[in-house]
Amino acid sequence: MSPKNRSPIVEMRSIKKCFLDTVALKSVNFTLYEGEICALLGENGAGKTTLMNVLFGYYACDDGEIYVNGKKVTFSAPRDAIAKGIGMVHQHFALVPSISVLENIVVGIKESKNLFLDMKEAKHKLLDLEKMYGLFVDPDVKVETLSIGEQQKVEILKALYRGAKILILDEPTAVLAPLETKDLFATLRKLTENGNSVIFISHKLYEVMEISDRIVVLRNGEIVAERHKTETNMRELASLMVGGEIDLGKRKNVGFKLINDEIKDVLRVNDLWVMGNRGIEAVKGVTFSVKEGEILGIAGVSGNGQKELAECLFGIRLPEKGEVYLDGLSLAFGNPFFTVMNGMGRIPEDRIDIGLMMDLTVEDNIILEMHAFRPLKNGILLNYDAAHRVSDELIQKFSIKTAGRDALTKTLSGGNLQKIILARVIYRNPRLIVAAQPTRGLDVGAIDFIHDQLITTSKNNNSGILLISEDLDEVFSLSDRIAVMYEGKFMGIVDIENADRETIGLWMSGVKESCA
Repeated sequence: MSPKNRSPIVEMRSIKKCFLDTVALKSVNFTLYEGEICALLGENGAGKTTLMNVLFGYYACDDGEIYVNGKKVTFSAPRDAIAKGIGMVHQHFALVPSISVLENIVVGIKESKNLFLDMKEAKHKLLDLEKMYGLFVDPDVKVETLSIGEQQKVEILKALYRGAKILILDEPTAVLAPLETKDLFATLRKLTENGNSVIFISHKLYEVMEISDRIVVLRNGEIVAERHKTETNMRELASLMVGGEIDLGKRKNVGFKLINDEIKDVLRVNDLWVMGNRGIEAVKGVTFSVKEGEILGIAGVSGNGQKELAECLFGIRLPEKGEVYLDGLSLAFGNPFFTVMNGMGRIPEDRIDIGLMMDLTVEDNIILEMHAFRPLKNGILLNYDAAHRVSDELIQKFSIKTAGRDALTKTLSGGNLQKIILARVIYRNPRLIVAAQPTRGLDVGAIDFIHDQLITTSKNNNSGILLISEDLDEVFSLSDRIAVMYEGKFMGIVDIENADRETIGLWMSGVKESCA
């Protein structure tokens, strides 16, 4: 049935939201209908998450009205939205790391019949939900031991457990492999077939075209377009998002060269074994190298050892055994300062909790890891004039949208947060960059910029890049060679010219097939 012939289940009228002098939403009108999947598109900072935070009760709008099932509502907190059947899964999770999955699921739920919640019954209910939607996570393990992909599943299950009929998903596939994404889409279709409604925020245009019924595009706090997916295409949507043309589907790294033994190894890893947080081996005897000027992409489903590998290489996790050489120098395990001083840069997969100090200024975060290098080093002191000069230079060069170097980092959007990390890493001209999920949750404009910077650094500076990504499009677009990790091991490594998606997808699922 066409939306024109239905009453909206959610209607947001003339929503306005300001943060000090910044207008985040400018009289936005948004509707959602029963049984549909509505995609919300826009660059970082366009207002998508702010609009949904208003709907979920995190923010109070400065002006405008919200109607749910035809009745005007006022949400003073998320619990009010949850009571109306609205659930939201944020891009940055709201989980308690030190308690179990089940405890995170049921936290805050009041048992109406008994004084205490029946945890045995709650566990059965959770397991039934996991089976129903194919979102399997051990209810008894602590969240801090889970991969980011598994934590995402917990967030989705938490919303479903609370009976959400309207589900807001902010970048839900950012941490999923292709098969997991396919399963998630099957889950969303089941939800809508049963009368549930989904708001799907994503920067992956091909996913939006596959899963959505209707697409709403925001830019600079305003809705600039609304399309049924049969009325548009990815090229138009990308242009609407950024206000200009972007060349989609084109391989970014066109400077592929055959990797051979004559090219110097920047990184050499021999028989590396690393233990995970659960006391079991996460990396199992991997051996590989990264050459000068090469981008080696590591694909794989989240939780197959990629995180532990990256942490070990950078020195924040000790291995059980193995050898790692950076430019021929044996790395001292457990010493991040040593790795930085000897030419390694790191883009961590979690930019909020690990990559940045959110309560510090933009400048403070830009100059992290630079204190021991010129021109910032001034004996044992910091050269503040140089710090100001470098910060201003990098803010401009990397197009970081901020009120200035003294602005608090937590006020920036996701794309600009990632640019801070990228700027400080590239400025040092490292010999090797370990880039873990470098564009997770970013819009097409920010992704395009970061991809260009990585390729330029690799080819022009002759730096090696170890790209760890769960986005196959990203891996194929950037890599000179592709490796796949499954259950802590490398299923294989193949030159990009011989790689095909079907084989890589099989490797990611643990099926060993040979690339042509």
